[in-house]
Amino acid sequence: MLKCLFVIASLVLSSAFAQKQSPLKDPNEEWHTLTGEEPIVVARGGFSGVFPESSALANEVAVSNGLPNTVLYCNLQLTKDGLAICLSDILLENSTNIEQVFPKSRKTYEINGKVYKGWFSVDFMSDILFTKVALVQGIMSRPSVYDGVWPISAVDDILGLKRPVWLNAEWETFYQEHNLSIISFVKKALRLMPIDFVSSSEIGIVKGLGGAVDSAKTRLIFRFLGATETEPTTGKQYGDLLHELAMIKTIASGIAVPKSYIWPVSREEYVLPATTVVMDAHNLGLEVYAHGFANDAVVGYNYSYDPVREYLPFIDNGKFAVDGLITDYIPTASEAIACYVSFRNPTKSKIVRQEPLVISSNGASGDYPGSTDLAYEAAIEDGSDVIDCSVQISKDGVPFCMETSDLLPTTTAITAFNDKTTAVPELQQDPGIFSFDLTWPQILTLKPQITNPFLSSSGLVRNPAFKNKGKFMSLSDFLEFAKARGVRGIMINLQNAAFLAAKKGLDMVGIVSTTMSDAHMEKESTLDVYIRSDDTSVLTAFKTNFPTFIRVLTVDGKYGEVPKKVADEIKIYADAVAVPRSALVEITNYFTVRNTGVVAQLKSADLSVFVYVIRNEYVSLAFDYYSQASLEISTYVDFFHVDGVITDFPYTAKRYITCPCRPVNTDSSGYSILPPEVGTLLGLVPQEVQPRVDPPSPPLDVKAIVDPPLPPVSNVSTTGPSVPATADAVPNISNFFLSLLSVVVLTFHAHSIL
Repeated sequence: MLKCLFVIASLVLSSAFAQKQSPLKDPNEEWHTLTGEEPIVVARGGFSGVFPESSALANEVAVSNGLPNTVLYCNLQLTKDGLAICLSDILLENSTNIEQVFPKSRKTYEINGKVYKGWFSVDFMSDILFTKVALVQGIMSRPSVYDGVWPISAVDDILGLKRPVWLNAEWETFYQEHNLSIISFVKKALRLMPIDFVSSSEIGIVKGLGGAVDSAKTRLIFRFLGATETEPTTGKQYGDLLHELAMIKTIASGIAVPKSYIWPVSREEYVLPATTVVMDAHNLGLEVYAHGFANDAVVGYNYSYDPVREYLPFIDNGKFAVDGLITDYIPTASEAIACYVSFRNPTKSKIVRQEPLVISSNGASGDYPGSTDLAYEAAIEDGSDVIDCSVQISKDGVPFCMETSDLLPTTTAITAFNDKTTAVPELQQDPGIFSFDLTWPQILTLKPQITNPFLSSSGLVRNPAFKNKGKFMSLSDFLEFAKARGVRGIMINLQNAAFLAAKKGLDMVGIVSTTMSDAHMEKESTLDVYIRSDDTSVLTAFKTNFPTFIRVLTVDGKYGEVPKKVADEIKIYADAVAVPRSALVEITNYFTVRNTGVVAQLKSADLSVFVYVIRNEYVSLAFDYYSQASLEISTYVDFFHVDGVITDFPYTAKRYITCPCRPVNTDSSGYSILPPEVGTLLGLVPQEVQPRVDPPSPPLDVKAIVDPPLPPVSNVSTTGPSVPATADAVPNISNFFLSLLSVVVLTFHAHSIL
């Protein structure tokens, strides 16, 4: 069954993943590696970021998705009969189902001074492990649907792929206690097999292998562990051995170090200035390989949860470049090398075409409190073509930029105006403190607050050092800012206009129109103005008063088709449509299952299409995007051909859109970033264990499009005040937000459960 499945998977992979070509060598490019050649990518356990480590599937996909010189990394373990298998953890239960298969075989051993309790390879014959035990994903944030499907791999299985191989050998003393020797095995392998790299974190093993390694064929690497861990041969901490590189040079040709040895990270999870480790090693003639890379473990708020952004300082900083990247996610490291380094400059492209717009979502709200001056400044610096302002109205009629009318998520309102907490069921289920209940001077006394959309579900927080930084912007200030900064366009988003007119006596359309007229926006010839709303009556009003403005209808909800009559109806009110990501690609259990025809159907009615909201955090992404937002963006841009992406992280979107490796760049390097084929990953799961797939989303109903005319603006004295929140609700909200304010900055746990 497993052999059959492997053949099927290989066929699927050959069609789903294009073979990667080496990027064309630019005569002007200069790599600051030891040899001057581009860094290599080392696949730790194959593509272990998605598939069980060192499974045939993980190695196949690594080969298909990586650069041609991708190296397959195998962490050796010896079985009772002396055969070598590939598994990184000495405890087999962390990467296999052995605990369920042999529940009574748990043992306790002391290994290099530490006590381990669990299941060990030395207690099982190889044929038992190969036939009875299967691999599982050892990290809970990664897909578990492949668990129990693939057998453990032997070294011969890795060599059969005809790619460079890296063997890592550990625990010699432990194996000797069981009449085995990892050194003897590696020596034999070096005589009989083409092994490109051998490494160990034990100096004794490195020395023991020295005489058997032909340096012309094989690199011998000393692998550093955490700085405070103890190296078993010398009894010294690895951090101390880092000062003995000259000694290391006498026994090895290179070192592999945790990435934090090169770019340290503070306790607050911010990346600090680089150390001199790489340059010191290069000066001694030692190669340097950095390990610990994983897209779902991007450590350092400076990187904005963008794994490409993490790789680049290691290979493209003008001073040094590591000689290789050891990673769980092969495509991302390969793309960083082939596509995103500075000297492979996208501006060199000779192709001129209309690019999709990068539209900010409350500015660069992934890095700074949304709708503040800092967020808008960053959005422009990060390449946004269009910056946005979601307009809210204060009690005294001042329009300003804020994501929602509820000030609780985006400001410190709870600390000053807890008594203003009210229930407004027309707008949201939970009570809040609303902009229309506070005057503009009162709002200006508050501090902004960065939003953390995945805090409660996954513990992920955004840029905590700036969580309360920045200044609020009135709409008039925003307009002047946009004109002064010369942006290509602005998007003004109007929410809750009907409610404000009927219940609060606030004429949102009139107030915004007056502000736009006062700023002479209708006369702007170099700045496109987009008016966005989910209310067709709002768009109609602006069509009458500002015919040159581009009207964008937000169509939220769950739908997978837009019938022609619905698209034609939308065209009456709008020039463009903003659609949620779920309307383009339908997802079940974090796997993509089908594409919809929504974009094509809207475009057939001559409507532009913008997709929202794109975020970098890996928990917001389907597994098919490999925990990398750039691949999701590639799907929208180069498969669906949307006209714009609305994102909290404009830098990531702009970097991809200007990337020379996009498939539309026919004069780019040979490496091409292709949108993932929808359904491929789920298709690799055996049919009998595939999870249930949700049925297709229904078509969009025309009744969900057209809104009634805006009500007349009421006399606020006749409408009554907002309904106070219940006695139970107010304390609960207060306690919740006060607790957030008092929490010490959360440590980023990359492997939290999805």
